[in-house]
Amino acid sequence: MNVPDDLRYSSDHEWARATGATVRVGITDYAQDALGDVVFVDLPAVGAEVQAGSLLGEVESTKSVSEIYAPVTGRVVEVNAALADAPERLNEDPYGEGWICDIEVTDAATVENLLDAAAYRQLTET
Repeated sequence: MNVPDDLRYSSDHEWARATGATVRVGITDYAQDALGDVVFVDLPAVGAEVQAGSLLGEVESTKSVSEIYAPVTGRVVEVNAALADAPERLNEDPYGEGWICDIEVTDAATVENLLDAAAYRQLTET
């Protein structure tokens, strides 16, 4: 399982890559593997205000439908519209082309509360 050291993680299996005041969000390799083949992604609306832990969207796979939760508090400033036509990118490249959205963080503490790579590895191994 791929767990990049430069990312932060939620216990709900989302990753966050901070770049200044913005965080890029996606689902982890662990999550995409558990889901199986992704066939649809329900993206959040640009401009939506989200709270850490609140519903951000949904991912539908051949196995099930799973909710995506916001790992940080802020406002959605961009979504990966390419996922509408190519939802399989979540499986093929979860940390690259399979990103879900960018959130402008309004509560920096929510970024600090995320797990580092070592803690996320421990979570997924138990």
